[in-house]
Amino acid sequence: MLYVETSRLKLRDWDETDIVPFAALNADGNVMRYFPKTLSTEETEAFYILIVDKIKANGYGLFAVEEKETNEFLGFIGFHRATFAADFTPCIEIGWRLKEAAWGKGFATEGAAACLQYGFTKLGFTDIYSFTAEVNTPSQNVMRKIGMQYVKNFDHPKLKQGSILKKHVLYHINSNLLK
Repeated sequence: MLYVETSRLKLRDWDETDIVPFAALNADGNVMRYFPKTLSTEETEAFYILIVDKIKANGYGLFAVEEKETNEFLGFIGFHRATFAADFTPCIEIGWRLKEAAWGKGFATEGAAACLQYGFTKLGFTDIYSFTAEVNTPSQNVMRKIGMQYVKNFDHPKLKQGSILKKHVLYHINSNLLK
């Protein structure tokens, strides 16, 4: 199923043919530098199953992204229900992960902006959050470009003390801001 379409992107259901390029994406140290570790093929396959199951159960999730012109798998953009212990959870989070060859072309911003619209107009979300490590300035730039507002800094409870990734930033947008 096609969930969101932009002039250059399709945000769609996952297909088994996405597993190989998804595994390459998750094994890329540069792509994963703002995450605790790269993922093995087995971990990627388990993540793939989790994503597919969440979309089937909820009607939303982390959608596979492909470039319309080439039909090439680029990564994912979509929603996740964050439930770790924090004063803003549980919440709907928007997130993205694209392969390095897709960086710098505006794909994350284009796809995430369209995904926000979909979340507010089709899924009925009223509030959407996004968070990342403080050091991840590229993702923070995307958050600002799609209209999200900085809320605060926080320590991510699932990350180890002393990790450069422990300190996070939280962004938020309300459906009223897009009207």
